[in-house]
Order: sequence, then structure tokens, then C-alpha cells
Amino acid sequence: MRRYAQSLAVVGLTVAIMLPSLAFAAWTDPIVQCSGALPGKTIDGKTQAACTVCDIAKTAQNVLNTAIYIAVFMSSILFAYAGFIYITNIANHGEITKAKNIFANVIIGLVIILASWLVIDTLMKTLVDNNDNDESKFGPWNKVC
Repeated sequence: MRRYAQSLAVVGLTVAIMLPSLAFAAWTDPIVQCSGALPGKTIDGKTQAACTVCDIAKTAQNVLNTAIYIAVFMSSILFAYAGFIYITNIANHGEITKAKNIFANVIIGLVIILASWLVIDTLMKTLVDNNDNDESKFGPWNKVC
């Protein structure tokens, strides 16, 4: 019982330490940066520009970045969960196999997500080839506008 109370105290202290960092991780920029189809719309006293083709690329980049952040966050939670299962069920081979499967699936998922980002990034850089300079092959593809 005492060990359970110590574990609970450690988890509670860890959560209390991590909560401020989660609050500071808030985004200040919206995912969609334009006001929509209405030109000159006023939001919070600021006149917003109408959406252009460049805003589509910016929105796509913001959605991709957000999805990757969420995927990495969720994978860290799943790694911790699988590690907890692995450590607490050291004598139960069925649960160890379950934990190893979770580890493998999370790694495969991360590789698929990051590889898909790499393919999209390379494809967009190739399609948006700027012949004026050689630096167009480097850097984020949404900076073409």
C-alpha cells in the first residue's frame, strides 16, 4: 500500500510539473490565416484580407504541422502506456507480447506519418520549381508566395 501511495505521489507531482508547460504550448496563430471569402472583413478591430491561392498552401502547411505535432504527442503517450504494460506484467508473456506489438505499431505509424510528410514536401518542391534561383529546392514549400 505504501508503494502504491509513493507511485501515486510521483505521478501527481509529475503532472503538476508538466501542466504549466502544456499551457505555454498554445498556438497564437490560427490554422486558417485569412478571413474567408469576404474581402475586408473586420475581426477584433483588424481588417482581414480575403483568401488567396497562397493561403491554401499556408493552411495546408499549418494542418500538416498540427497533425504531426498531435501524432508525436500521441505516440509518446502510447510509448509510455506500452512501457507501463511491459514493466508491470514482466511474468505474463501475453501482456509482454501486447506491449511489444504496441511499440512496433507506434513506430510503424510514426514512420508512415513522417515519410508521407517527406513525400508531400518533395512533391510540392518539385511542382513549385522556381527557375530563377537554385535555392527553390531548399526550404519549406509554402514559402513560394
